[in-house]
Amino acid sequence: MLDSKTTGIVAYLTWIGLIIALVAGDREGAKFHLNQALVIWLFGLLSAIPCLGWLWGIFILACAIMGLIYAINDEEKEVPLLGSIRLLK
Repeated sequence: MLDSKTTGIVAYLTWIGLIIALVAGDREGAKFHLNQALVIWLFGLLSAIPCLGWLWGIFILACAIMGLIYAINDEEKEVPLLGSIRLLK
C-alpha cells in the first residue's frame, strides 16, 4: 500500500497513476490530492475540443504540474480554477 504522500504524487503523473492511487493508495491520507488530480484529468478531456483545446490543454498541464509540486512538498493547496471542485467525499 502506498503512503499518503506517494499516493498524491502518483495520482498526478498519468491517468494510470490516478487509477493505481485510487486502488492501492492511502485514500484517506491523500484524499485532497486524489480529488485535485481526478478533476484535472477529467477537465483535461476538454483539451480534445478543436481550436480552444490546445490552450485548455496548456492550462491543464500547468495545473497538473502545480498539483504535483504541491504533493511533493506535502502541501494541500488548490490549483487555480479547478481546485474548489470536489468529486470525492
